[in-house]
Amino acid sequence: MSLPDREKTGLSHVLRHIAFAGLVGSLALVSACTVRPLYSSASLSGSQASANAELASIAIKPVNSRYAQQVRNDLIFGFGRGAGEPASPAYSLNLGVTEAVESAALVQVGTNEDEPTAGSVTLTGNYTLSDVKTGVVIASGKRSITSSFDRPRQEFAAYRAQIDAENRAARELAEALQLSIAQDLVRHAKASQHGHRPSGPSMVG
Repeated sequence: MSLPDREKTGLSHVLRHIAFAGLVGSLALVSACTVRPLYSSASLSGSQASANAELASIAIKPVNSRYAQQVRNDLIFGFGRGAGEPASPAYSLNLGVTEAVESAALVQVGTNEDEPTAGSVTLTGNYTLSDVKTGVVIASGKRSITSSFDRPRQEFAAYRAQIDAENRAARELAEALQLSIAQDLVRHAKASQHGHRPSGPSMVG
C-alpha cells in the first residue's frame, strides 16, 4: 500500500473507532427520557436481556465466499465479544457480501522492472435482521468499505497483497455493520414502544 493510502486507511479506521466509541457511550435512547449506553446492563430493544446479551444473541446465517466468511467471522467475534456463536439466538442475520477489485498502472520513471500497479478492494455488505420467534424482519441495511493495496507484477505477491486488502476491508466492514445493526436495534425498540415499525433500511455508509 502506498503511503497516502496507508494514511487514509489508518485515519478511516481511527474515525470508525471514534464513532463506535461515541455510540457505546451515549447512544440507545430506548425510552423518552432515559439515556442507556450501548454496552451496558440496559436493554437495546426493550427486552429483559442486557445490551451485550442482545447483540450476542444474533445468529448469522452461513455465507459462500472466503471474504464473506471473513466478514461473518469478524461479526461473530464482535457480537459475542469473543464468546462465539449464540446457543439460543433471538435474532437472525442474513448477510450477503460482494466484492469489486480494481487496479490502475503506476508508471515509474527510470526503471522498467517490477513496476507495481495500485489496486483496491471494495466489499459491500447487505443484511436483513429478523426476529427468530416471529420471523419478522426488524431492519435491513447496506455498507461498503474500500481498501487499497500495491500490486507487484510477481503473481504470488500480487495475490497475497489482494488477500491482505480483503482481510482489512472485511474487518472494517464488520465494524461498520455492527454499528449499523446496533442502531437498528435501538430504532426497533423506539418504534415498538410507540406502536409502529421503523421505516426504510439503514443508509449506505
